[in-house]
Amino acid sequence: MKRGTRKQSKTDTEVYASVSASSVVVGGAGDGAGNIEVIPMFRDVPIPERQVLFFKKCRVCCVKYDFTDTLDKVKEKEVKRMSLVELVDYVQSGSGKISEANQEEMVKMISVNIFRCLPPGAHENTGSVSMEGDEDEPFLEPSWPHLQLVYDLLLRYVVSTDTDAKIAKKYIDHSFVLKLLDMFDTEDPREREYLKTILHRIYGKFMVHRPFIRKAINNIFYQFIYETERNSGIAELLEILGSIINGFALPMKEEHKLFLMRALIPLHKPKPIAMYHQQLAYCIIQFVEKDNKLADTVIRGLLKYWPVTNCQKEVLFLGELEEVLESTQAVEFQRCMVPLFRQLARCLNSPHFQVAERALFMWNNEHLVSLIAQNRTVILPIIFDALELNVQAHWNPAVHGLTSNIKKMFMEMDSELFEECQRQYTQKQALAKLAEDQRQQTWQRLAESVVVQQVG
Repeated sequence: MKRGTRKQSKTDTEVYASVSASSVVVGGAGDGAGNIEVIPMFRDVPIPERQVLFFKKCRVCCVKYDFTDTLDKVKEKEVKRMSLVELVDYVQSGSGKISEANQEEMVKMISVNIFRCLPPGAHENTGSVSMEGDEDEPFLEPSWPHLQLVYDLLLRYVVSTDTDAKIAKKYIDHSFVLKLLDMFDTEDPREREYLKTILHRIYGKFMVHRPFIRKAINNIFYQFIYETERNSGIAELLEILGSIINGFALPMKEEHKLFLMRALIPLHKPKPIAMYHQQLAYCIIQFVEKDNKLADTVIRGLLKYWPVTNCQKEVLFLGELEEVLESTQAVEFQRCMVPLFRQLARCLNSPHFQVAERALFMWNNEHLVSLIAQNRTVILPIIFDALELNVQAHWNPAVHGLTSNIKKMFMEMDSELFEECQRQYTQKQALAKLAEDQRQQTWQRLAESVVVQQVG
């Protein structure tokens, strides 16, 4: 059963409209009682009194409501929403620096609203395992009308020039960051988008938190790779890391290289890779572009986790591999070209035409063709058999045609080498036929001896 928010009814709208935004809010913060008391808007009080009013509004917004019941406490919900709007506007407008006590109270209120137990994912309800992610629509948080404003308030607070990082780090601390990271597992894409933006801004503003944030993201990846293979926010976390990697200074720290080898490359292992592969490939390419010497490490890592039975995943790998090779220099290419082209030879002969076709398309890349030409004496003998097999026996006409073009390319590149490979291939085929004939003869003799024994 697909989950989502109920469309707002006309009755709800009429009730919301009946609430005076300038005269009432919910009192008794945190008690959930829903009592109504009069409280003014910021514009209606003198500037010296606004800090006290800010504190009261934060306390009021700590009250949480049940949004699964759209008819429950409708007026109180709208009053809280209007209070949140006021707080967001106050912080965004820079009407005045927020006192330290108010900052503490505001972060407490944000924590009360944001940090919550997430509902079980669709896979936990059905027990089903999906390779491409859940086909059902994602669960949309019913409380989003309030939750969005709370996230907006946090974002405005973090990015505000009036926010002193030295003070704010007391409240936006390691515990807060960890809880924020836990929320990335929400199925609601709207919430993940806010979380991504906010965490990125926290990383930029609070330099003291940067190593901790990287380590915490690392731990999420480890859990995802080696334990659960379930986390809705991997793509968003990789987007953040893409920007972080882009800012790495050179020469690159050993810590960052270890992150590549221990976290990013193993992220190719989980089955749901299609959900985050685009962002993962971007991070990998950033590393190779910053330090060409990492190309060999990355290519060997891809070969280590190369899919065996998942053809769609194999197509993704081939696309990423081409991007990596685009940034690979001759020295690194020579280090890994033998295992690389052994794998490509297997892809060329894949019965799944998309895999074979994607592997053949790599010869359209001028940089790769240049590297192949420089090392043709090693590469052509590795893949020649696969090319011949495609021409002779592959069922797909497009694969057959592309293979013929590549054979022609190698022939024009080095006719003598091509003829030598052709001669060796013919010789191997003759030897293989001879071995097969001998095997058949052996079986025939064995069968005849059995018949003689039975007759005797």
